[in-house]
Parts: sequence; structure tokens; C-alpha cells
Amino acid sequence: MDDRYGTDVLAAGWRERGAKKVKTVPAEVDLVVEVGVDGFCGAITRLEAGNVELEDGKGRRRIFPLGRGFMIDGEPVELVVPVSAPQGRRRTASGSFVAEEQRARVALPHRILVEGKHDAELVEKVWGADLRVEGVAVEFLEGVDRLPDLLRDEPPGPDRRYGVLVDHLVPGSKESRIAQTIERGPHGAHLLIVGHPFIDVWQCVKPASVGIRAWPEVPRGEEWKAGVCRRLGWPHAEHADIARAWQHILSRVTTFRDIEPTLLGRVEELIDFVTSP
Repeated sequence: MDDRYGTDVLAAGWRERGAKKVKTVPAEVDLVVEVGVDGFCGAITRLEAGNVELEDGKGRRRIFPLGRGFMIDGEPVELVVPVSAPQGRRRTASGSFVAEEQRARVALPHRILVEGKHDAELVEKVWGADLRVEGVAVEFLEGVDRLPDLLRDEPPGPDRRYGVLVDHLVPGSKESRIAQTIERGPHGAHLLIVGHPFIDVWQCVKPASVGIRAWPEVPRGEEWKAGVCRRLGWPHAEHADIARAWQHILSRVTTFRDIEPTLLGRVEELIDFVTSP
């Protein structure tokens, strides 16, 4: 005799019966997903403490917990932590492919020179892996004013090229006048001076990466870093406060996507200059 009502409707698993299966997708960097609840759509930039960060086409970043509630091509998915084994070729923080040979080369005589410690730390954070493979060291000058003395004591040449990164390299600035004088001098053929328009390398980090809307405006004559910290509500009374502020900013930099394009292009230009045959 046929059972006109079928099996027990209250049997184990009755809630899941007939429910649509949700596909599980590893939350890989650069994967574009949509947030079902509000339609925010962006590419995955990083994973941290069970959360995923998305960046949309306007550079806005938001953080969401991993799990369900996302969509890909209109289909619901569940984002999960990717397996630890890399899929395909890995990339460095600068976006270049990781070289097969990871052993760092013996340092070449060529150098990339930056103005200060913070500049050097930022370059190392993003391009350090690439520079170690190329054998290029980064040194800081403690101010572009000291560049003429270095060139006098250790002049560049065909076998010792210098790439120099300068803050606030805009027409009419002190930095611009120093750069023009050096480039017209006897060392101009063996060094390349480039720069970005920002007052300080802090501004080369995208505000969204730091969690702020914009870098504050600090009046001329006021110490810039302390002024920034003051306006952001960060401690700023002592040198150690400024150092901690920078470490917080630097910790938010994980890849080249956290850096302003005006710095990215200039550093790549310097690397090409000092590593070309």
C-alpha cells in the first residue's frame, strides 16, 4: 500500500530539506563580491581576524565578517578562509610575481636614497622583497639638504647609480631647487631624482587604508606630523607619540593598493633606473 503522505515531515533534517545549497568560496585577494544586505560591491584586499576587507571602484573600504551574506554574479556564496597552500604564482606586496629564487643577492653598489626613516620603512614594506632579489639597498639621508655632501664624499658613476626619492617635489619648493642644481651638476648623468607632491611620506598612504576620510590640513609654520596627530585626536606631545602614530599608519599598509599612485610610479621608476644593465 502506497504512503500517500510520504515520510515523516518531522524527521531529522526536515529544516534543510529543499533549502538551496550555498556555494563555499575561498576569500582570495582580488576576488570581487557583493554584500547581499546593502549591495556594496568590491574586491577583497585582505583578511584579518575572521573579517574580510572590500574596496569598491571609488576606493572606499569596508570590513565584513567572513561567512554567508555575499554574492558573486547574483548567486549567494559563503566566503571562507583560503587554504594555506598558494594557488598559482604568488605576488609580493608591490604586486610583482615572487621570483623562483628567493635568496637575496649580494648588495650592489647602486642605491635608492630617501629623505628619512619613515620613507625607508614604507619602501621596505612594499618593495623590500623585490629590492632584496635585485640586491639594491635603501638608505635614508635625514633630509635632502644632505644629498650634496653624500655626492661629494661618495660620487655616483656608471657602476654606482643613485636613485633619489624626495618629498614635496613641486615647482618652487626648496626640494625642487636642490634637485635641479644637482641634476645640472657633474653627477647628473648617474643619478635620478624623482619625488611626490606630498608634504610628508605619511600622506602617500591612502586615507581609507588608515581609516580616515582625508589627511588633515596643517597650517604653514606648524610642525606637520604633530599637527596631523592633534587633528586626528592622536597623542602628539612627545616624539614617542609621533613614532607610535607612524607605526599605526605603517601597519595599515599591506600591499601597493594602500599607497597613492603618485608614489608607486616614482619608486618603480627608481628601481628600473638602478637595476637596468
